[in-house]
Amino acid sequence: MDLIIARPEGLYCPPGDFYIDPWRSVDRAIITHGHSDHARSGNGHYLCAAPGKNILLSRLGDIALDTLPYGVPLTHNGVQLSFHPAGHVLGSAQVRLEYRGEVWVASGDYKMESDGTCAPFEPVPCHTFITESTFGLPIYRWPAQVELFNDINEWWRNNAAENRTSVLFCYAFGKAQRVLAGLDASIGPILTHGAVEPLNAVYRAEGVALPPTYKVSDIEDKALYRNALVLAPPSAQGSLWMRRFGEYADAFASGWMQLRGARRRRGVNRGFVMSDHADWPGLHTAIQSTGATQVFVTHGSTAIMVRYLREQGIDARVFETEYGEEDSTVA
Repeated sequence: MDLIIARPEGLYCPPGDFYIDPWRSVDRAIITHGHSDHARSGNGHYLCAAPGKNILLSRLGDIALDTLPYGVPLTHNGVQLSFHPAGHVLGSAQVRLEYRGEVWVASGDYKMESDGTCAPFEPVPCHTFITESTFGLPIYRWPAQVELFNDINEWWRNNAAENRTSVLFCYAFGKAQRVLAGLDASIGPILTHGAVEPLNAVYRAEGVALPPTYKVSDIEDKALYRNALVLAPPSAQGSLWMRRFGEYADAFASGWMQLRGARRRRGVNRGFVMSDHADWPGLHTAIQSTGATQVFVTHGSTAIMVRYLREQGIDARVFETEYGEEDSTVA
């Protein structure tokens, strides 16, 4: 019996009678993390890993939500369920299911390199592994974090020396906090768009160390803009909100910046290759670490991943899902 099957509502566990990250309204939803393509409103009951509680509440409002600490099992209809860190964003989790001796793991989204803003990825042995493949092509290989942040800080430092504001576009949940954790705050003030600051507060409440930040709309002395770094969501690019900074340098932080064409389309001065998803080597390290002999591949370069895995002797197939919509341009 397959422990997880694809239904029009989402990934469904028949013996447990619950869904994992459903994209249509269901009675029981197990949520891997708070990005909107995985956590949607309208479900009857929600269950997530404990560190993700306040993220879900801040994004979905007043919902019927229960939580489980990482690694603590819960049995429902004979299915033992537990959450394990995915290393993607705050509260992100892999869902381990065990039923009649069979173990399946639904990974949600994940990355392999620990960044200090969320619990690092934990390999979970299983028979069947459900993996994303957002960056499932050999071209995608991320730079080491120390190199990445040296580049970001140097870019900001050079702009500040020329009295230009540095505006870095990055996704408000997860990416912005990861950027913050790696910045050299001695260079100048760090300002944030209104979409970023509430999420910073959730991270700080969970004990994540972030440098001081100030919401742009609270700044009265416009002189502070000159050597500041501003974190803003991609939707702010080209908006009236940007005019307040006068002459500024802009950059975009995303895994898609690995491709020159993506940076040109974004029309920014600089692109930083930074993703909260696993790169090509990371995907295969994760899969191998589980020992799974069967792998289901979701959103991204599914056909290429499946073909490669089959060449390695793994029974690989595709799960058609509606994941990836939120991360399609900002991952």
